[in-house]
Amino acid sequence: MRKNQLHNLPVMKKQRRELRKRSMPAEKLLWEKIRGKQLNGIKFRRQHSIGCFIVDFYCSEYRLIIEVDGTIHNRTDIKEYDEERTEYIENFGMKVIRFTNEEVLKNIEEVLDKIATSFQPHPLPLS
Repeated sequence: MRKNQLHNLPVMKKQRRELRKRSMPAEKLLWEKIRGKQLNGIKFRRQHSIGCFIVDFYCSEYRLIIEVDGTIHNRTDIKEYDEERTEYIENFGMKVIRFTNEEVLKNIEEVLDKIATSFQPHPLPLS
């Protein structure tokens, strides 16, 4: 990783593009609701890389990451991986919130409300 470069490393561009092409229905639905600053005028990026990890959605203004998890995330090994990944990301002063595919597909308005309540100015300046 180049000094001071954490976001969207060029080496991960192909992976990010592939993940966008293969988005799950829940990810597509949430993206349709938050893209283009539709949620409180806040900009999100999808399939954004942070270090060696690619997150589903990222808001730089609030350092907020949204993850949409399928049933595979119920497996013990995947839960452990997710916890390590979250810890790594949070060490950079970012906040990770998670929703299941089912939550997004069945209660999109509630998910959007929860995301909206997560917008809090970050005490550290963006670098």
